[in-house]
Amino acid sequence: MRIGFIGLGIMGKPMSKNLLKAGHELVVSAHSAAAADELVAAGARQADTAREIAEQVDVVITMLPNSPQVKEVALGPDGIVAGAHPGLVYVDMSSIAPLVAREVAEELAKHEIPMLDAPVSGGEPKAIEGTLSIMVGGDRGVFDQVEPLLRDLGTSVVHVGDIGAGNTAKLANQVVVALNIAAVAEALVLSQKAGVAPEAVFEAIRGGLAGSTVLEAKAPMMINHDFKPGFRINLHIKDLVNALDTSHEVGASLPLTAAVLEMMTALRADGHESDDHSGLVQYYEQLAKTVIGRSEP
Repeated sequence: MRIGFIGLGIMGKPMSKNLLKAGHELVVSAHSAAAADELVAAGARQADTAREIAEQVDVVITMLPNSPQVKEVALGPDGIVAGAHPGLVYVDMSSIAPLVAREVAEELAKHEIPMLDAPVSGGEPKAIEGTLSIMVGGDRGVFDQVEPLLRDLGTSVVHVGDIGAGNTAKLANQVVVALNIAAVAEALVLSQKAGVAPEAVFEAIRGGLAGSTVLEAKAPMMINHDFKPGFRINLHIKDLVNALDTSHEVGASLPLTAAVLEMMTALRADGHESDDHSGLVQYYEQLAKTVIGRSEP
């Protein structure tokens, strides 16, 4: 299949590489020169604009930071809409507001471009492995058409409803992840202050009801103070803001989400916005006047 890919960041670059490995023809955006050069060396072609990409392919995939970038790439003067042709499908794999996904889809529909919103979960490690969890909203027939392509990127590909439903599922995912990270951070800092080695507590609880994917992935990072980003705090802030905005639209109160958002915002103010979201433990360390791994007085 001929695929265009726009957004070669932490997630997009490994996802693009997996599409090449699966045998697809790939055209990538030249916006990130170093990443584009790396993909071209692996067999992709590059183009300067979203319009030029759309004109050459069957499916355009975007993996962009937030709603404004998606709207510009999809609907801007040199956007996907300007490269419309019969059979073109647009799959946005960014994490954006569900309302914006619906707005973009409605505008593209006027030009006979069907759209799916298909955000992902799993971070950089699963993007590299090709084992992402993909939540998809949009027409079921269009989903059936591109599902084999999505399975080259993830092991869980679930159609959850109409356009916007994918991003609603992703917001729910991000709420669960954020609250789990906060709970793990609280528990490890409690252990540290109580004089029990956090790594021992991690080993003791991981096989019980407290065990989770978040615990397995993030507790070792907290214990080792390794905050190299798989998913940055500033991106999780963006997702939680979108979750709260959506909650206000539909009348669902999210008090715990709001609390974790404030914690992450405080860390951003201290210069930690590019840390992995496991760096949330630093907020608790500041409150407890401790650092995991150091001896308590």
